[in-house]
Amino acid sequence: MRVTTKSDYALRALIEIANVSDGGPISADELGKRQNIPKGFLQAILADLRRVEIVASVRGKSGGWTLTKPASATTIADVIRAVDGPLVSIYGQRPEAVEYDDAAESLQQVWIAARFALRDVLEQVTIEALASKTLPAEVTEKVAIEDAWNPH
Repeated sequence: MRVTTKSDYALRALIEIANVSDGGPISADELGKRQNIPKGFLQAILADLRRVEIVASVRGKSGGWTLTKPASATTIADVIRAVDGPLVSIYGQRPEAVEYDDAAESLQQVWIAARFALRDVLEQVTIEALASKTLPAEVTEKVAIEDAWNPH
């Protein structure tokens, strides 16, 4: 899996929004400053997140961006899908839609298994867990495995 800059920035922006102490809006300028995200790129990301109702914009002098639902109700998978599309795609298609000939048909099963493994982690971790630095035990157990840190 390749995590795009867009997904990384979206998650970082949502963590900042979730960490606003009074639950009020935070401006895009402030989000960009706190996470060093270019303004134009951040505006496009926020528009994508607004389209799927993860965030809402609040107008006015003290306006900005807020979450539309509790941070516990949005997962990393939701955010990636909102800004980048499906978690796993082959030639722009979902794995179950790709057709292989007999020699390579087992490859489709690998892509489907890989997507399932990604979902096993990315659908468990919420924005709240990221913001509060309290990841689910299933994730911290995986991180504790020494081989998880090997870059191969």
